[in-house]
Amino acid sequence: MKKNTLRMALAVFFCFASATLSAADFDGSKPLLCATIDAHACDPGETCLRALPSELGAPQFLRIDVAKKTITGPQRVTPIRFMQADESQIVLQGTEFSFAWTIVLDKVDGAISVTLLNREDALVLFGACTAM
Repeated sequence: MKKNTLRMALAVFFCFASATLSAADFDGSKPLLCATIDAHACDPGETCLRALPSELGAPQFLRIDVAKKTITGPQRVTPIRFMQADESQIVLQGTEFSFAWTIVLDKVDGAISVTLLNREDALVLFGACTAM
């Protein structure tokens, strides 16, 4: 009976320990490689178009380095101009050409939501990140 209780306690401990370790991957302390999976292009007065990110000209992969305050895509590096973190997410913001962008990173599972917008249209992307 004691052995079963000890095994159960150890199993619970290691489950919580591994969840804590993986959550630390998304707290901004490690560079991340993020893949965009789903995209929506929206124009005023029209229904948003759903497509693959590459079909809309969005990058398929991004590298986020919170410590260096940079977002790196396939063609350029963009500085992160604003950051805010709470217990569940990190909000990153900046500008690129005539677009403002926001990336929200889920600190638990590494999911991201991205918006790129200007006065004429908006692009919304969803994806996931992994620590590098």
